[in-house]
Amino acid sequence: MSTDAGAGVGSEPTVETTDWESMLETLDVAIDEASYKIENGRIRSPENEKVRIKWVRALAYAMNVRRQIANDRDLEELAERLEQIEQEQNR
Repeated sequence: MSTDAGAGVGSEPTVETTDWESMLETLDVAIDEASYKIENGRIRSPENEKVRIKWVRALAYAMNVRRQIANDRDLEELAERLEQIEQEQNR
């Protein structure tokens, strides 16, 4: 991890520097865990119900982040494909 706050500023991440699949796999584990807690958690009191609600919020947040990361990955791949097509047409 770089200690330089300006490191990488102005440069676009690439598939080589961004491990999309690792991020998505980590989020999938978090989503599975939150789903399990929501469906199988032992709720016996109103106070514990608040915990279930927090798990639901965590699940929704993780799913939204996963969607955003998948979209970012797809957009980056499309941009690379478009760049390749443009380079081929300019030859």
